[in-house]
Amino acid sequence: MGQTLFDKVWDSHVIKKIDNGPDVLFIDRHMVHEVTSPVAFLGLKARKIKVLYPEKTFATADHNTPTRNQHMPVKDLLSKKQLEALEENAKQHKISYWGLGHEKNGIVHVIGPEHGITLPGATIVCGDSHTSTHGAFGAIAFGIGTSEVEMVLSTQCIMQPKPKKMRITVNGKLSNSVTPKDVALFIISKLSTSGATGYFVEYSGEVFSNMSMEGRMTVCNLSIEMGARGGMIAPDKKTFEYIKGREFTPKDDDWLRAMDYWKTLYTDHDALFDKEISFNGSLIEPMITYGTNPGMGISINEGIPNSDDQDGSKKTFLKSLEYMNYNEGDKIIGKNIDFVFLGSCTNGRIEDFRAFTKIVKGRKKAPNVTAWLVPGSHKVEKAIKEEGLLDILKDSGFELREPGCSACLAMNDDKIPTGKYAVSTSNRNFEGRQGPGSRTLLASPIVAAAAAITGKITDPRKL
Repeated sequence: MGQTLFDKVWDSHVIKKIDNGPDVLFIDRHMVHEVTSPVAFLGLKARKIKVLYPEKTFATADHNTPTRNQHMPVKDLLSKKQLEALEENAKQHKISYWGLGHEKNGIVHVIGPEHGITLPGATIVCGDSHTSTHGAFGAIAFGIGTSEVEMVLSTQCIMQPKPKKMRITVNGKLSNSVTPKDVALFIISKLSTSGATGYFVEYSGEVFSNMSMEGRMTVCNLSIEMGARGGMIAPDKKTFEYIKGREFTPKDDDWLRAMDYWKTLYTDHDALFDKEISFNGSLIEPMITYGTNPGMGISINEGIPNSDDQDGSKKTFLKSLEYMNYNEGDKIIGKNIDFVFLGSCTNGRIEDFRAFTKIVKGRKKAPNVTAWLVPGSHKVEKAIKEEGLLDILKDSGFELREPGCSACLAMNDDKIPTGKYAVSTSNRNFEGRQGPGSRTLLASPIVAAAAAITGKITDPRKL
């Protein structure tokens, strides 16, 4: 019997199998940021041990960083302490550190692929749930907790039970204005936020083959929002072209040897999955969420479902609508909004800014909308300027901020005020996720751009 892509990568990294227990898995790349690492480094200090492989560990500042007047020290005391601790720990353990002001600084899941840290067939972990992003390159990537961060720092290994395997296949041609973000939100709306719990997902089919690497990263990023441990897509010509020549990718003969291995990273035709699901991509429309989890999503012209039609708790469903101040049957289209956020590890790449700019070009930002446009890295910020996108954005009344996680989560200055509605290109719409009492509608950069121009939820196909 053949092997799945997931099996090939996982099994090649198992150092030891524990009877009736987890596998001991070797980790190729460990990404570190300021929020989940301080306690882990304190654990190393208490045990008087060093980071085992500092050359396999990469640190950046992103969650707590300001996106205006970005410099140290930052105003928030907790953020200041966490950022200072990361810098000091990286220096002490000789870890690559890209802090505020560094040309390579940015969101951890944006800079990894940008610099060739993310490679096919690798195992990648980070103390952040959206580490699944890196699976777009045919890597096994997943988030870990603080104690596990300490485990990887000290041993370069982690103990993990091997997840079950799911394959999601989407064939067909995507319609106009349907983006990778819409594909992901569509899948989550069908499976729910727990539909892939216990599984590692492989995405296959022509829809994913036709996606850019940025699009694949968006899809894999959102894998955990349906409960999956992670998501991955088999590497192909697009993958190899994307990573070739980047700073941390193999060079010369090492590249040729790596390619010999990477070309074996696909699911064999006779491999079996624990679960298989298929969708018709031509049926997907621009999506938007209306509730307080990513599974509460609908096509932009649909009405909010009736609570009697929900598989989960009716009470929980109605509580979510109450929080959002929406009603069953309401149409989302035409609803007024207050904020637009373009950015995050889901949609903070140059492709996302190109798509947003294409919609707003020649138009003006609605006066009732506050827009936060936050690149995922300094490299993205540089490309926005070099490609002339910034000039177009400025002409339309938009301001570009500095890189960081920004309004994806309420851990920095960029918080949505209580009761305000934000069309967000990020990944979570939980109660208070973007600020206490904030109301989040997840959408693609194109839908966000349409809302920023009109001041309300608008079908981008009409612009």
